[in-house]
Amino acid sequence: MHNIFFYSFRTIFITAQQVMKYFLISFLLFLNIKTIAQLNWTEVDSVNINLPQAVKLFYTNDSLAGKPNIAYYLEANLKDSELIFDVDTTYKRRLTPNEFYVKNNKPLVIVNGTFFNFKTNQNLNTVIKNGKNISFNVPTTNGTGNDSLKQLKIYRAAIGISKKCKADVAWINTDTTYKTILASETPIKPFIKNDSSISLMKSFTKKNFKKWKMQTAIGGGSVLLQNGQISISNEEEGLFTGKSFYDKHPRTAMGYTKDYKLIILVVQGRFPNKADGVSLTQAAQILKDIGCIEAINLDGGGSTCMLVNGKETVKPSDKTGQRALPAVFIIKEK
Repeated sequence: MHNIFFYSFRTIFITAQQVMKYFLISFLLFLNIKTIAQLNWTEVDSVNINLPQAVKLFYTNDSLAGKPNIAYYLEANLKDSELIFDVDTTYKRRLTPNEFYVKNNKPLVIVNGTFFNFKTNQNLNTVIKNGKNISFNVPTTNGTGNDSLKQLKIYRAAIGISKKCKADVAWINTDTTYKTILASETPIKPFIKNDSSISLMKSFTKKNFKKWKMQTAIGGGSVLLQNGQISISNEEEGLFTGKSFYDKHPRTAMGYTKDYKLIILVVQGRFPNKADGVSLTQAAQILKDIGCIEAINLDGGGSTCMLVNGKETVKPSDKTGQRALPAVFIIKEK
């Protein structure tokens, strides 16, 4: 009986040790995951000293998932009455960010935005200036698989700022025949566009889209965050589908926080052993950790470039330097 009791006690003791060991390992793993997810950001004092108090630039070179990483984000107070949030576009040509900087009388911030056609220099996303739509989303995209010969109607997203300095990310319904700008606050699945779908599309638009009263907006895709959670609408927007979803690239993204801070993120990439770039999911996580409640991916790759007081933050990945663009987002002082 004594031996049985001792054996039972010993078994219980070992089990308790194993449980404690399990919780200790789990706790250490939790700390490690938190360390990986949360990058350490430092204010760039040498730049911030020459910026208004409502604008701040932050930097990190913390590794991400064990890979080299270089990133900056800029924070701007949407409620500051001395700041102007604007866009600029070109017509049948493209300009580098430096050229946009000079053209716009040297504003505080210039950052790339829309996707575009390299041959025609045409924007492929929504751009709104002074409340007017001056560029339109591409209306359709080619299907995939069994639908590869069909045209799919798509709705891509934009980030906008209203006259009252309230930001919003939404999926835009743009058409040159519309008198007003329409938007949906939820993603819309692509559907085959044909003659039989036209009447259905009209009733669908009336039901799902509302007026989007934005003073300034710039489009891209895909949406990265909704309601403070990672929610990437690449399938709905027909962007980065399949394996390309997981690719790491230089990234430009923009979002906003509950306390009216606009966040612009740029991540350097395509520099072996120096800066790998990030996936869409990693970009979304970074913006969520910063505090964004909604955010959108903008054109990245060789287009990624943000100038602050005319100085580059991340280094553009194109061998020739800054890529010429048809549209930029701008922050300037009154």
